[in-house]
Amino acid sequence: MKDLSSIHLNGLRAVEVAGRLGSLQAAASELGVTIGAVSQQIIKTEKQLGRVLFERSPRGLVATPFGESFLPRLTGGFDTLDQAVASAKRRDETILTISVAPVFAARWLVHRLDRFTEKHPDIRLRIDATTALVNLEHAGVDIGIRVGSGDWPGVKAELLLAQEIFPVCSPAIAEKLKQPADLLNIPAVIDGHSTVIWEMWLREVGLSGKQMVTRHVFNDASLCLDAAIAGQGVMLGWQTLAAYSLIEKRLVMPFPIRATTGFGHYFVTPPTRRETKTVTAFKQWVRDEIAESMRRLGFE
Repeated sequence: MKDLSSIHLNGLRAVEVAGRLGSLQAAASELGVTIGAVSQQIIKTEKQLGRVLFERSPRGLVATPFGESFLPRLTGGFDTLDQAVASAKRRDETILTISVAPVFAARWLVHRLDRFTEKHPDIRLRIDATTALVNLEHAGVDIGIRVGSGDWPGVKAELLLAQEIFPVCSPAIAEKLKQPADLLNIPAVIDGHSTVIWEMWLREVGLSGKQMVTRHVFNDASLCLDAAIAGQGVMLGWQTLAAYSLIEKRLVMPFPIRATTGFGHYFVTPPTRRETKTVTAFKQWVRDEIAESMRRLGFE
């Protein structure tokens, strides 16, 4: 390892991440440092190697011919190191670390945890509620549940539930709604950070191009749901977000029509890690709970 001792490991790590992700910004995010720090590490490593690894372009980092042959070998080396460190940690398979969005944790998961405990008393859950796309390999996460198109890099994605959207509101507001067009006279509660828009559902009922009356805009779907429960207006819900409130009759679906968004709920797991019995048990439990919720909602 004489050659390796002449190169700083942090520099090689910066080179590997930047090459794999294709941008300084993405590399800085994964490594938890500044863009400038990543750039300096790459420059220093190129000097130590005596070879240029990247060309800088408006599209990001582009590997040089030498970099194209060098970077895959570097990634393979770090993968081997990562697996060695992971094996040394001897993960406690009675503890399951789950990464989910805060809204999924609050509106779907926590209401059902007692049933998971009854079925699997030997498994303890550690819930990491975050909207960040955490690196499962490096964050010690066993499994995540994400909403999107399922094409995230660096994970194995498995479809759990195709996302469907539909209006939800309080029972009092629902009494005023006889046909979908009546919704145009009801204030809409909007999630300002959501990619789900009313046009998706309005198109489904022949009201494409019509505008909802906006009353309140929030930056969190859970707050929107609370506003709808409080009678502040109507919102677009989806299965996991609205299920518990619908089952508890705190919200109702004024119309049975649902629209698809092209997104879905996915299980995501580290691609190089074997699936443990606890992960398999959790996945099956979630699938069973989803199926039961859909049955009770009449979504079968």
